[in-house]
Amino acid sequence: MEQFLELYEPVYKDMYRLAYYYLGNAQDAEDAVSETVLKAYEKFASLRKKEAFKSWIFKILVNQCMSFLRKKSSKGTVELLEEPTFEPKLEDTTLAWDLLSVLSEEERQIVVLSVFGGYKGEEIAKLLHIKHSTVRSKYRRALKKMEHHL
Repeated sequence: MEQFLELYEPVYKDMYRLAYYYLGNAQDAEDAVSETVLKAYEKFASLRKKEAFKSWIFKILVNQCMSFLRKKSSKGTVELLEEPTFEPKLEDTTLAWDLLSVLSEEERQIVVLSVFGGYKGEEIAKLLHIKHSTVRSKYRRALKKMEHHL
């Protein structure tokens, strides 16, 4: 338990930030992080390399967020921003969400993982099960869309 907490504590805010920008809602982000922590804690003993904790728990979080988005879209409900309990470190959260909202779901995933999650292109490709070249091209295309929207 102590080892899990030692590894989890430094990444909590990054996890929340990623979930917030992925889901666009503070409550949903908190729920996704909570579910992720529960799943990660249950499987922690199976993690062979403790140095890989951050990428491992972020992969669980991304899967949790994608699952949450699939459930929401099947219910036909989409909630936009609420006031977050933890304010992400961006000067204008609304502008960031507006920019992300012009992207397709896959483009948004790539940008969020890169910008807020700190993942490299190859890591994103593995997480999303797509080619690295696809990640690069979609990332560039997403940035152009966002720039045009500005």
